[in-house]
Amino acid sequence: MERRAMNYQEAISYLEGLKIFGIRLGLTRIERLLELLDMPQDRYRTIHVTGTNGKGSVSAMVEGVLRRSGIHTGFYSSPHLVSYTERIRVDGQNISEQDFAEGMTVIRAKIDMMLAEGAECPTQFEVLTALGFYYFAKCQVEYAVIEVGLGGTLDSTNVITPEVSVITNVTMEHADKLGGTLQSIAENKAGIIKEGVPVVTAAKGEPLEVIRAVAEEKNADIFVAGEDFCSQFLSCDGRTQKLEFTSELLGIDHEPYELHLLGVHQVENSAVALMTIRLLHNIDDRITMKTVTEALRLVSWPARFERLELGQQAIVVDGAHNPAGMKALRESLDEIFPAEERVLLLGILKDKDIDTMLDILLRPNDTVVVTVPQSERADSAADLLRRVAPAVQHVEAFENNTEALNRALELANGEKLLVIAGSLYLVGGVRQMLLKREG
Repeated sequence: MERRAMNYQEAISYLEGLKIFGIRLGLTRIERLLELLDMPQDRYRTIHVTGTNGKGSVSAMVEGVLRRSGIHTGFYSSPHLVSYTERIRVDGQNISEQDFAEGMTVIRAKIDMMLAEGAECPTQFEVLTALGFYYFAKCQVEYAVIEVGLGGTLDSTNVITPEVSVITNVTMEHADKLGGTLQSIAENKAGIIKEGVPVVTAAKGEPLEVIRAVAEEKNADIFVAGEDFCSQFLSCDGRTQKLEFTSELLGIDHEPYELHLLGVHQVENSAVALMTIRLLHNIDDRITMKTVTEALRLVSWPARFERLELGQQAIVVDGAHNPAGMKALRESLDEIFPAEERVLLLGILKDKDIDTMLDILLRPNDTVVVTVPQSERADSAADLLRRVAPAVQHVEAFENNTEALNRALELANGEKLLVIAGSLYLVGGVRQMLLKREG
């Protein structure tokens, strides 16, 4: 029986219905689905990016440089802030709702064939990944930057043979799904390393040893931040960072560049992106130093230490959602806005290491408003209030995000810096409210 085409709302309902299958790691379902779609992921070059933190920023920088170099690009990332269409982009534009629905209609037909064969139904993330690969092939992109969803080895994106594999860093996150130790998490991320494909990483310590061993086994050249290349911070005016890139290996000495992305952690992220871009330059001479510097001056990555302004009110929006992310946020705040009094609007998921995150972020003189992220995994406002209260001078709780934002703006009053952080499920919606008010 021929199914009729879905519209966007039906496509989203179908996708939401796949959530019942949860997260099931493994590649057999995605491999069969892509076979039925004629292997779209093999029709363009790819860059594969994993890591605990920074993978989105690095991906955005690499994609920005490729696009600035006149290259037709795809970009697959997760999670989204507001709409699923943000996850699949071509030349910087989100997939349209119509193309999303059309692609999902094609994919649903292939899933029906899989089910008829007696195969398991793919998970939601696998279906989105297949849609990304399919859409990039349909648009005939030349390169696609593919961000890993979870881990590496068994992540549904791990069906590509990229030009470069990037592992930003490795810290404890998703330990329950990735084996419980730093070593097992590193092994999982190292699972994206392919035979003979160069690896760029900023991992350190034990995770770096794991990654090195896998790279050696796979005959893959490895380029390590702090050893083969590095970037140094020169200055920041609150809007742009001035940095310089050095690599003895490449014969580059203190090459200056400006970065639109703020935050101390972006110094290392941009070094990883620049090293990756150097390797891509070896296979594509459209990538030049000129296009690199132009792109880095422009590149943005929503909700990653992102500066917004609402009239006189300075706002920093950051989706820091684990201890390493909170550490980067706190260091960046202390570096760029050291003297500012802060009002923090926070919402965190209950399965996170909440107390450690709060310990890192909060100062005794901070004012805090807590609220609830839009997720069934959200920690309640009352619980977060209880945890925050002993650490700061003043805290209030609002279940409703709009009320929480209004109160936080009132408390900041154009004089204190407003920082919105915690979960991307909170930050995405609040950021959209702010952008509407700006307009």
